[in-house]
Amino acid sequence: MKRHFLGWTALLAGCSVSVAAQSSTDVAATHDGLMGSLYGTLVPGDIQNGPAVLIIPGSGPTDRDGNNPLGVRAASYRLLAERLAERGITTLRIDKRGMFASAGATENANDVTIETYVADTHAWSAVLRSETGNDCVWLLGHSEGALIALASVADRSDGICGVILAASPGRPLGAILREQFKANPANASILDDAEKAISQLEAGEDIAANELPPVLLPIFGPQIQRFMKSMLAQDPAAMIADYTGPVLILHPQEDIQVALSDAQALQSAQVDAELVILEQVNHVLKQVPPGDRAVNLRSYSDASLPIAPAVTEAITEFVTRAR
Repeated sequence: MKRHFLGWTALLAGCSVSVAAQSSTDVAATHDGLMGSLYGTLVPGDIQNGPAVLIIPGSGPTDRDGNNPLGVRAASYRLLAERLAERGITTLRIDKRGMFASAGATENANDVTIETYVADTHAWSAVLRSETGNDCVWLLGHSEGALIALASVADRSDGICGVILAASPGRPLGAILREQFKANPANASILDDAEKAISQLEAGEDIAANELPPVLLPIFGPQIQRFMKSMLAQDPAAMIADYTGPVLILHPQEDIQVALSDAQALQSAQVDAELVILEQVNHVLKQVPPGDRAVNLRSYSDASLPIAPAVTEAITEFVTRAR
């Protein structure tokens, strides 16, 4: 079991690769389960000899740069890709099926499941291996993307070097949703309805729109229930326990969305996994002062704020050492 802390002043001894970042390239992926192609951006590092990392985005309408129309404009994935390229690491970051440039891959962006995202991940992994000539690539899943990474290696791990889980949930979604609803006093009037909806979806049952309060329709409405049932069935601790490849768990110490207990649950389930606690780093992988929620939230919309150095350092050290 490995566990350590990295702060913004952390130094990476002997692992820095001096390679100038080259121009990014748009690439496409497809497979039999798609109507059209998926699209992403390849940022070369040391394309001949360096590691390659597939960045799997987080929940909702999050694009390949790490932004979404709900107010997140931190550009975390783009900034991370640029910093990793400077270390000789090639990255591929992607638009999810049905969204942004990948909109033509399906008729309905909500009509997806964990299994469909897993199929897309394997297709992207093949593209990245082809582009770099590497025998295997790393899966870096952020937030919900970490579940996709774990589900992908649970499905099959050929061509995958290992997984990096950044700000990953460590419990089934139902437990997290219940906790989040109860934590906000403003939810008192809908707690019973939320609990009932979660329990029904966990049991695989459909819920009619007229059975839900309007405020819960965006979360539990019929348009998203197929995906929610798929998500609620995932147990990240069980998935990581069954995986024998290298695992890096990155927990941002100032994460206001995912608790340290989630990271600890993952490491408890897989004692060979490496846990790095990133001091003064938040959910969108930016440097923020401890305990300042206002500054923390402002960073979600600040693309001028660089990616926290500790994030780049931890990833570089891990994938370089494991080669």
